[in-house]
Amino acid sequence: MGMSVIISVATEQDTEQILKLQYLAFQGEAELYGDWSIEPLTQSLEDLREELADRHVLVARLGGEVVGSVRGWVDEDGVGRISRLAVHPRMQRHGLGGRLMSAVEERMLAERPVHAFRLFTGHRSLGNLRLYARQGYRETEVRPVNRLLSHVTLEKPVPVALATAV
Repeated sequence: MGMSVIISVATEQDTEQILKLQYLAFQGEAELYGDWSIEPLTQSLEDLREELADRHVLVARLGGEVVGSVRGWVDEDGVGRISRLAVHPRMQRHGLGGRLMSAVEERMLAERPVHAFRLFTGHRSLGNLRLYARQGYRETEVRPVNRLLSHVTLEKPVPVALATAV
């Protein structure tokens, strides 16, 4: 009998596993853009602990192992920001990324009114772009970062009934 993946709020005890997962999960992005200095690969344990204190940080656990994580926060304009979605390579393409995104969206909506969710990814990150489109996100901006990378901003409006239901 297999184990189920459980999504929950990250704790201080999860920080090292999250950082290791993040490093593993973002290797493909670094290779795709030829840049191993991207923030998910250089983030310190202390920076992650600070995020744990002031953002929604969720993890997906398979038994005792963290196999997915995502972060979210609501900015001063009422936009739910999503970042650092990471799924262990062996767990990808099984719907876990979508489950994590839905869970962090729900957490932000429970916190305060949100009128839209926003995130970004690289222009060549086709798997990410497909996932976000399936989750209801639409491209709103493409901004060149350097000659190899453009950031694609995607947004998903929140239905009015949900945006004000706190």
